[in-house]
Amino acid sequence: MKIIAIGRNYAEHAKELNNPVPTVPVIFMKPDTALLKDNKPFYLPEFSEDVHHEIELVLKISKEGKHIAEKYAADYFDEIGLGIDFTARDVQSRHKEKGLPWELAKAFDHSAPISNFVPKSQFQDLCNLNLKLDVNGQTRQDGNTRDLSFSYEQIIAFVSRYITLKKGDLIFTGTPEGVAKVNIGDRLEGYLEGQKMLDFYVK
Repeated sequence: MKIIAIGRNYAEHAKELNNPVPTVPVIFMKPDTALLKDNKPFYLPEFSEDVHHEIELVLKISKEGKHIAEKYAADYFDEIGLGIDFTARDVQSRHKEKGLPWELAKAFDHSAPISNFVPKSQFQDLCNLNLKLDVNGQTRQDGNTRDLSFSYEQIIAFVSRYITLKKGDLIFTGTPEGVAKVNIGDRLEGYLEGQKMLDFYVK
């Protein structure tokens, strides 16, 4: 199982970090040790003073595929969920300044909390899903999948040109604007179409 994540896939998020809006998907990966399940607490890493939350819709790949045509890409995932791409923003900034990869800022242990997954058939329109993150009862991120720069199908087709997708792989599809620092004691609650999917504390 691998975690593939898409960066800057909401234009307003790219702009809030003063990043250019990409013309092709920006890809990075997280190892399986990044997963944090069952709403277990997230412990701030000692190497960062500025860890940010990034709420994302996550696709769960349902079968193996390589060079998947965009028109067939929707057949390669049956379930969706919510995840948080925790990012050590200070570490990321230092690496970006030097033109280095982001992995140390993105792929550290437990940097990818995920919810349970639900059948995509539960939703009438996957391109019009509301996702929201509340921190301590206040809404920080409030987005809709209609604002994705690259659709699920475009992402799957693009990734599978380079990397074979296998059953159980997870694709984090990008975060809407509103990312911000988390602190010890924060309670994070993630919602998909009004249904609470994530609820855990930062320690």
